[in-house]
Amino acid sequence: MTSTSAYDYSLPRELIAQHPLKNRADARLMFVDRERGEIGHFHVRDLPELLRPGDGLVLNDTRVLPARLLGQRAQTGGRWEGLFLSADQSGTWKMLCKTRGRLHEGDRITLHNAAGQDDAMLRLLLKLPDGVWLSRPETDEPALALLERIGRVPLPCYVRDGAMRESDRLAYQTVYARHPGSAAAPTAGLHFTRELLERLESCGIGICHLTLHVGIGTFRPIATDDLDEHPMHEEWGRIEPEAVARLQACRDRGGRVLAIGTTSVRVLETAALEGPLKPWTGQTDLFIRPPFHFKAVDGLMTNFHLPRSTLLVLVRTFGGDRLLRQAYQEAIDQRYRFYSYGDAMLIL
Repeated sequence: MTSTSAYDYSLPRELIAQHPLKNRADARLMFVDRERGEIGHFHVRDLPELLRPGDGLVLNDTRVLPARLLGQRAQTGGRWEGLFLSADQSGTWKMLCKTRGRLHEGDRITLHNAAGQDDAMLRLLLKLPDGVWLSRPETDEPALALLERIGRVPLPCYVRDGAMRESDRLAYQTVYARHPGSAAAPTAGLHFTRELLERLESCGIGICHLTLHVGIGTFRPIATDDLDEHPMHEEWGRIEPEAVARLQACRDRGGRVLAIGTTSVRVLETAALEGPLKPWTGQTDLFIRPPFHFKAVDGLMTNFHLPRSTLLVLVRTFGGDRLLRQAYQEAIDQRYRFYSYGDAMLIL
């Protein structure tokens, strides 16, 4: 048994970052050297000096959807809030709903636009056993177009209680985001500017992309006492043959494969479960926990994660439990900024 309580820690509330830095690359970067067992302190802008020519970075190019919806129940006038999860080809949505009182199948919701005005109508169809609702907008407007027009950025609750500012539309998105589908940002990637990416490439550091659409399960704490009993959430991902070939060439040259974010780790290690890294597309429920053996990843850049979270378990499994406990305590002592808009660490 691996106790979930071993992944708990106390964090002063004032260390939870409530806004991004003006310049993304100015975030602090803790450097965790696994071989030497040492911890150093730098900034994200120092990455070209910390890495070696021939290394390869793997970036998750998912795009965060403006998936948070606000509205009013047509029958009662009560306030309603929803989170869009996905839509199928027939136009049926999966979403989470929050309101006072009890929702019923057939209820209609008046969705509000960014100005707070009544806009499209949404009908609730069926509540699934896991609490997700099937619903359908009463419009022919495609789901992505409707969300872009009236949706809000789905900030996690620990950032300003989820209250979006207009600046979050850009701030809570990587500069290389391409494929819409995430309910949350791959936050390690938020630190990169186009200028920094160009500097890295000019230093001989390769860059390639994969996709993992981050689901809401990433924020859910582990509720079981034993890690082995935690039902891991699924997320859709993909890595193309071209990226696999580039990463294999990187390793053949003696370079290191560095995952930018735990989401990139999840795709890479899923694609390498049966041996060498290979192209892959599908749903992954991979839960990386001790004694997982990493096959595809040599280094990891990641933000600081919530206690009792699957992401913290992944990071400590990769970096070494004792060293990462020390790193987190040092981050608290040194007043690092935590979570989605916070600072980062580089583990090599």
